[in-house]
Amino acid sequence: MPTFRHERPWVITTVRVPYGHVDKMDHVYYGNYLLYFEMARNEWMRAGGLTYKDFEALGFMVPVVEAHVRYRGRVRYDDLIEIRAAVKPEGRTRLRFLYEIRRSGEEEVLTTGSSVHVVTDLEGRPQRMPKGLSDLLERIGVYEGPDPG
Repeated sequence: MPTFRHERPWVITTVRVPYGHVDKMDHVYYGNYLLYFEMARNEWMRAGGLTYKDFEALGFMVPVVEAHVRYRGRVRYDDLIEIRAAVKPEGRTRLRFLYEIRRSGEEEVLTTGSSVHVVTDLEGRPQRMPKGLSDLLERIGVYEGPDPG
């Protein structure tokens, strides 16, 4: 079960790598990093007092339209990792989530990445950022530096 803490503007999710997430070389399978990013996005929203289900109940979705991962170091079975997530708004309808993965208690960044999301209605039509989401950005904080990675 992931846990999180908030260090404005970062929300940091801690999770232990399960055996089923690694390949034969004992490294996290490359596609699982997108799952870790999704876990971090969920906890980012939760830190602001909203879940994806709550957001959908308001009539909105935030589908992924772009994703990027840069592998810089090895993450292995049973590592306790911290997945850092922050958000950078892009215009009136888009959000860029930024991610860093480290072993808990260590400074070395093992993985960086980003994902771009478009705010849509339930039929998939782009929408301006609703007040609930802009309020959430204000509570958590917005990343204003250069993209990590």
